[in-house]
Amino acid sequence: MVRELLQLFGHDPGREGLAETPWRVARFYQEFLAARPLPRLTTFDAEHTDEMIVLRAVPFFSLCEHHLLPFVGTATVGYVPAARIVGLSKIPRIVHHFARGLQNQERLVQQVANCLVETLQPKGVGVILHARH
Repeated sequence: MVRELLQLFGHDPGREGLAETPWRVARFYQEFLAARPLPRLTTFDAEHTDEMIVLRAVPFFSLCEHHLLPFVGTATVGYVPAARIVGLSKIPRIVHHFARGLQNQERLVQQVANCLVETLQPKGVGVILHARH
């Protein structure tokens, strides 16, 4: 299919720089679209922490399910703990996990927020994405 697309737009898929492109594209989609379980998230006692925990500028990229085009941006994720907290390094892992595959920004926000709610049962959660198609 990639070979035909290249030809459709006047490119020679047999030339040196493009000869392996169909294979590379197939490998990317195979790797990026493969479903993977969310890694186990270790939580800790909040130890009376009641102020909002915020992590800004978490970079991510995904593929728009409508056009199969990439969208890239940053996420700001915050929550107000109740009894449990999660290490800050786990928040980017959550964002990256849900950004994999075919996605839209609205669903991605919901999935990250729902994961934190289910895992931590916090007093509140906020997720903001700044992304470009």
